[in-house]
Amino acid sequence: MLRSCIARRSVVTPVSKRFLSINEFRSAQLLNEYGVNTPAGAVAWTPQQASQVSASLFDKLGRDAQLVVKAQALTGGRGKGHFDNGFPTGIQMVDSQQQATETASQMLGHRLITKQSGEKGKLVNAVYIVERKKVLREAYLSILMDRAERKPLIIVCEEGGMNIEEVAERSPEKIKKFHIDPSKGVTDEIATGVAKGLGFSQEVLEDAKDQVKRLYKIYDNTDATQIEINPLSEVETAESKHGVMCMDAKFGFDDNASYRQERIYSWRNDVEESPEEKFSTEAKRDYDLNFVKLNGNIGCLVNGAGLAMATMDVIQLYGGKPANFLDCGGGATPQTIKKAFELIVDSSKTSATPLDAIFVNIFGGIVRCDFVAQGIVDAIKDLNLKDLPIVVRLQGTNLDEGREIVKSSGVNILAFDELDPAAEKVVEVANSRA
Repeated sequence: MLRSCIARRSVVTPVSKRFLSINEFRSAQLLNEYGVNTPAGAVAWTPQQASQVSASLFDKLGRDAQLVVKAQALTGGRGKGHFDNGFPTGIQMVDSQQQATETASQMLGHRLITKQSGEKGKLVNAVYIVERKKVLREAYLSILMDRAERKPLIIVCEEGGMNIEEVAERSPEKIKKFHIDPSKGVTDEIATGVAKGLGFSQEVLEDAKDQVKRLYKIYDNTDATQIEINPLSEVETAESKHGVMCMDAKFGFDDNASYRQERIYSWRNDVEESPEEKFSTEAKRDYDLNFVKLNGNIGCLVNGAGLAMATMDVIQLYGGKPANFLDCGGGATPQTIKKAFELIVDSSKTSATPLDAIFVNIFGGIVRCDFVAQGIVDAIKDLNLKDLPIVVRLQGTNLDEGREIVKSSGVNILAFDELDPAAEKVVEVANSRA
């Protein structure tokens, strides 16, 4: 998960910003579409479906097979986690249809708590039931963007599994890195180096090379920000042969490319998102508003990311605390301005800190001040915000028209021409209500 760049300039702690992540069963679906090997399995949303899935798998694999029931939650360390009902793990081995059903009953509808999830944990509304393979070696592989080099980067380690972070600290020499020229992709030379870096036997070298190329193709085709396979395993297949298989996968996708990846974005698991993440997602998707919830008491609505950062800095300079980052961009209309107000007000309802004022700072170039003014007036009236102090600083295109709309609206707006006096005023009125 990525921290907002706001954190570099503000002492206010922002809510974590993450790109789209998808559940493991969706990752497996995507992997299979590109010919990447995964264990046989299927998703279940109810204990009854878990019973049917496990029965089907046992019929296919034989009654002496073992299955793995895996809680679907967007958090790492599921195997070492525990549920709010006392069930001890998010990954459970089972050897019968009855055990699979009982395990699913313990997981579904309960919250899985891990080191990464926080105390509230993650609500589990699905389980992924898969064949347990005989694993001979476990390795780690990830593909991400090295922003310093401006190239995709493949990272591998011959030791995989749940403790990859410990391996990186204990034996950093085991971590191998391979930069990829985007114009060439994964060449045979790089694929060979990656395959050898995984530490697999010579028997599966060609299979490993093929799987690496397929994984990079997924990364390249889907606007992924991260592909993490942990573990990528050498397994025993039919007739005691060896093969390479992805046993678990974590994907992240670039929100800016959501219009190109509509199917993948339809897999978003809204159940697991926090209210703050939902606000940010809906704001960007539906209104092209860039919104991040913070923990202050002064709502901010600004056009332009740089101006928004400066606005929050000035608010803090005068002793205030921003409640959010909100950039309405250059195409704001009365409708988007009203929606921005709704976001600020609605997000405050889930916050421990009440909203004491809203500061609108618009420096209009492409954005028209009259559009902004009309949106502000409509929001105050429709959302019944007459008792909430609204401080507005407008400059730029159609400024006189905007001033006239504010003046004739009959609503109480504290209007300013300059940033510093406006920021000082919004802090004053907010602190007087706190």
